Amino acid sequence: MVCFGSFSLYAFRSRGRVACGVRAQEMQKEEEEEIERGSKKQKAYPFDEIEPRWQGYWEENRTFRTPDDDLDTSKPKFYILDMFPYPSGAGLHVGHPLGYTATDILSRYKRMQGFNVLHPMGWDAFGLPAEQYAIETGTHPKVTTLQNITRFRCQLKSLGFSYDWDREFSTTEPEYYKWTQWIFLQLLKRGFAYQAEVPVNWCPALGTVLANEEVVNGVSERGGYPVFRKPMLQWMLKITAYADRLLKDLDDLDWPESLKEMQRNWIGRSEGAEIEFSILSSGGHEGDVKLTVYTTRTDTIFGATYIVVAPEHPLLSSMISEDQRKPVEEYTELASRKSELERSELQKEKTGVFSGSYSRNPATGEAIPIWVADYVLGSYGTGAIMAVPAHDSRDYDFAVKYDIPIRWVVNPVDGQFFPEKLYIGDGTMINSSSLMTGLDINGLPVKEAAAKVIDWLEITGHGKKKVNYKLRDWLFARQRYWGEPFPVIFIDDSAEIVPLPESELPVTLPELDDFTPTGTGEPPLAKAVSWVKTVDPLSGKPATRETSTMPQWAGSCWYYLRFMDPKNSKALVDKSKEMYWGPVDIYVGGAEHSVLHLLYARFWHKVLYDMGAVSTNEPFQCLINQGIILGEVEYTAYRDQKGRLISADNVKDTNEYHHERIPEEKVLKSSDSYLLKEDPSIRLSARAYKMSKSRGNVINPDDIVTGYGADSLRLYEMFMGPLRDVKTWNTRSIEGVYRFLGRTWRLIVGAPLTNGSYIDGTVAVDEEPSQEQLQALHRCINKVTEEIEGTRFNTGISAMMEFINVANKWEKRPQSVMEAFVLLLSPFAPHMAEELWNRLGHTYSLAYEKWPETKEKYLKDSLIVLPVQINGKTRGSIKVGEAATEDEAFRLATNEQKLSKYLVGKTIKRKVYVPSRILNIIL
Repeated sequence: MVCFGSFSLYAFRSRGRVACGVRAQEMQKEEEEEIERGSKKQKAYPFDEIEPRWQGYWEENRTFRTPDDDLDTSKPKFYILDMFPYPSGAGLHVGHPLGYTATDILSRYKRMQGFNVLHPMGWDAFGLPAEQYAIETGTHPKVTTLQNITRFRCQLKSLGFSYDWDREFSTTEPEYYKWTQWIFLQLLKRGFAYQAEVPVNWCPALGTVLANEEVVNGVSERGGYPVFRKPMLQWMLKITAYADRLLKDLDDLDWPESLKEMQRNWIGRSEGAEIEFSILSSGGHEGDVKLTVYTTRTDTIFGATYIVVAPEHPLLSSMISEDQRKPVEEYTELASRKSELERSELQKEKTGVFSGSYSRNPATGEAIPIWVADYVLGSYGTGAIMAVPAHDSRDYDFAVKYDIPIRWVVNPVDGQFFPEKLYIGDGTMINSSSLMTGLDINGLPVKEAAAKVIDWLEITGHGKKKVNYKLRDWLFARQRYWGEPFPVIFIDDSAEIVPLPESELPVTLPELDDFTPTGTGEPPLAKAVSWVKTVDPLSGKPATRETSTMPQWAGSCWYYLRFMDPKNSKALVDKSKEMYWGPVDIYVGGAEHSVLHLLYARFWHKVLYDMGAVSTNEPFQCLINQGIILGEVEYTAYRDQKGRLISADNVKDTNEYHHERIPEEKVLKSSDSYLLKEDPSIRLSARAYKMSKSRGNVINPDDIVTGYGADSLRLYEMFMGPLRDVKTWNTRSIEGVYRFLGRTWRLIVGAPLTNGSYIDGTVAVDEEPSQEQLQALHRCINKVTEEIEGTRFNTGISAMMEFINVANKWEKRPQSVMEAFVLLLSPFAPHMAEELWNRLGHTYSLAYEKWPETKEKYLKDSLIVLPVQINGKTRGSIKVGEAATEDEAFRLATNEQKLSKYLVGKTIKRKVYVPSRILNIIL
């Protein structure tokens, strides 16, 4: 129990709503204007007094602090974590609290069930936006970051989330990234970190390397300058070494199947073969140079009529004939401006150029042309493919466009062969034998043919079986200032890479005044000459520091471990604490992190597991992706070039019309359509969009908290629909949960006094509850408990609403029933629940109160039909509990319209009541 002690609860009564930054001043002015106009509405309950009071109490008493060294580890643990937020300058919008509210409900619920709960919050604060702002304004990223964190923290506290703020940290703190650097050293020591030449987005006009998100359609997002793919020496992490384990261990995780499938596809394990095609000289002779291709369809080798190499293939320059050199070089230069995404998934029309050279198909002995095309990526497989246009859609489109021969080698399963048609299904082999090479797979099913070809390749030395992955090693460097420095140096006279000793950590960022790019491709850290030039602490030799920094993903790969032991200066995490708290029981965040963040974190965790630093094989046992909240529905009318309104059903291409936003009050809903009120013949387009500043549809939670209270916002976000679904925001709909809280308040506290205030206590009575009341309560307990366990918070709220509807009809509100209901309400609306708990006579917080338990006997439908007689004549019946008292039966009878009419204007002489048998009212 968290006792109040000497803390004066009502000292907080005079404290106003805590708003954040400039918004606080704006809201105060708006409130003054409302009061002056007399338009400020009557509050359903005094949330603006209650909420700041309890937020102040929780903070002063550190109510949700999870003990560290004095933790009772005999109790079960529950570690629930929100995905690390990036503290942007825009602050929260109403979509952000969706997941935070869900984790808070579960945290509060588990505390009340006797669990040790770890529910922390921190900040993934390195990142591009703060650095970009620094470039534009000269403001140090650290300053901007701290301001943004302060705003975010203020907003989160205003929503009553039960985080253990004693464990808060940011990835930008040297005390934290010291251990990020330590993990990098372990990766380097074990051969999982290395340097390689890889293509990056180079913008000559800006003189810098750009992140993928800074490049749009081949030009820089800032300024629209051309961007080229340029090879640069970069740090890489060998995540591919863990590809099989990352794939296999997904089966043991309680994650959404769709998310696991996304990771499986990203890893992209495939079984096939590497085949060597000899490159022919201009005279048609085989030389020493061979081109290795990777294929999963070895069965179709007889259908390979050309080879395609990526524009960045290392052997390309040696394959180009002199007469094709210029067109090939022009093509590769154009390809260098495209991202891999543009070249693969987004590019519909295939382009390419003939290299002027040929290679020999080892199965047929034929010379086939070598083409260069950007739909083949140098980062996948070997950067070269054997093209089988009859049985691959990309190869087919390319062959048709460039008039390359197509040879069909698979006959469909049904035997119906259609020449000139693309076929990518199963079947048996045709046109697949060669006397010259001795390979014959005609008539074999596809699977058997593939196996036979692999055996032939290995026997003849033309290739070998190979498992491949789409997963690439992780490019682990940014040419930026605002990130973790690498803990390595390069000896000047040998360029040897030297990892710094752990005693030298953390390597902190030097102070810079100029964050703009160098213009040479070197990172901004290169400007800190006195920092860059150093000496090897072991040999004393002159050395140079690495000037690239780690990517934003680095700090977020392991923060869940640091929350277990955030103040430890001697180790990443204390082993006993990690063994108790790990793994994270529930991890909640958006689906946009389904692949990269989760994959990188799993990779690092497995490395730490293999070296004995952690005790679990996986970091996150259960994962929940909350849905997104879209902005309010927008209604759009279309006008043609003459300004005439056009009904939406007659609009085929919306780009050809002028769009006009229509306010909701001018919209008429008719069945499933939305019409213009002033002209119902005009149907409008109705659509909700993702919230964004550019669209102007962002809803600030501060405004909702000011108008309705944090508990209303929390309840509304949970009541909108299932947690995992996409939902559409509607501010007017908050009124429903706001009124529910008002009815709850009046049920327990009573109606307001004539001056608008409320009594100090409650209207609850110290009496034993009736059977009917106990049944209503325990059905509510049972339903709310089940729905919290199943994260079906919307239906849990519905159960509480049903209870309030029933309870408001009771003449007397037993204290024990009201207390139990307040405990059920507390995870959802904690401010109101704490206030009601206090008014019900408790001198301690309810945060660690025992969760109400369902009593099965009250769940049974024990109602019976009781005949009711008036002066000995049966006039109707009522449903009562088997143990109903005479007073309860009489009250139910008088509330029944068919019976009460006989009592109007009459005097009741006496009542005869036989439990479970009859009620006779003598007039």
